[in-house]
Amino acid sequence: MQTRSEVPAGAAGTVRDAVRGAVEDAIQAPSVHNTQPWLFGVRGSRISLRADPERRLDVADPQGREMLISCGAALYNLRLSLRARGFEPVVRPLPDPDRPHLLADVYAEPDPEQADADTSRDHAQIARRRSHRGGFRDVPVPDGVLNALRHEAEREGARLVQAVDAHVKGALAALTDAAEHVQRRVPSYAAEIARWAPSPRTARRDGVQQGSYPARTPRTEPNFAARDFARGHGWGVEPAGDHGDALAGIVVLLVTAEDTPGAWLRAGQALERVLLRAAEHDLAAAYHTQALQVPELRAFIRHHFCGDAHPQMLLRIGVPEGGDLTTVRRPVEDVLSEET
Repeated sequence: MQTRSEVPAGAAGTVRDAVRGAVEDAIQAPSVHNTQPWLFGVRGSRISLRADPERRLDVADPQGREMLISCGAALYNLRLSLRARGFEPVVRPLPDPDRPHLLADVYAEPDPEQADADTSRDHAQIARRRSHRGGFRDVPVPDGVLNALRHEAEREGARLVQAVDAHVKGALAALTDAAEHVQRRVPSYAAEIARWAPSPRTARRDGVQQGSYPARTPRTEPNFAARDFARGHGWGVEPAGDHGDALAGIVVLLVTAEDTPGAWLRAGQALERVLLRAAEHDLAAAYHTQALQVPELRAFIRHHFCGDAHPQMLLRIGVPEGGDLTTVRRPVEDVLSEET
């Protein structure tokens, strides 16, 4: 009897190529501080996604919540990429409670139907999506686009809560600023930032590197504090054009009804789904996780602004100012292994 992980001999090459291509797309997902905390094991048509605990932020993310959100974003890319390559992904999330770092088994089932136009369009956004650090241009986001982003989040079991009221936006900005001050004064936080923000001379293929953040982040109104990845060294990309104030953009909280590893994994899939739809409309997102990394502030945000849902990400969305910033990724060989 043939199991899902067994592949007919004539199809082995096709499956192997599709699986590798899907993993290459998966690792283009965003991750906290570009830690890329994922590993993939392949056996036939089965792809196992694991979290890499050595890449968890021990200080800022001791529970691994943001690590699993990052892995969830990679999981969504994996699913989408398999569909675009003619396979239906069958996902078993969190399949083995005795192996907590095993997050999902994904089986690539042959699909006789060609990928539809929506799948092909969404898949094309994987290469276009970029994280943004800075302000946004004075270009409104149409209501229809915002509704589409909400719909994408809901399809993965999460919700987007928009901060419409100026006082709510101001409060979230102030809480972000407060968290940034709290974290900067704690040596262990500073050391963790230094670990994942290497100097311009690095040969590493991970972390937040000089080409991925501006040397001077413009102030927004209200002003959402940016992380000091340069740590006073003056690193970063010189901003193009006007160096004055910029818009904060649309401010949203990505929330889930539960606060479990399964919910964090779903939140990551919802996040990437939202980001890819945003990229289709030439929008980008800036992430502000500082206040959500301070337990007391996260609880405050949940109680006052989320209707007791659990906040997983705080995003600003808009049309980015300036040129594209760059990022790096580890080679697929570093994260992909054959299993027997």
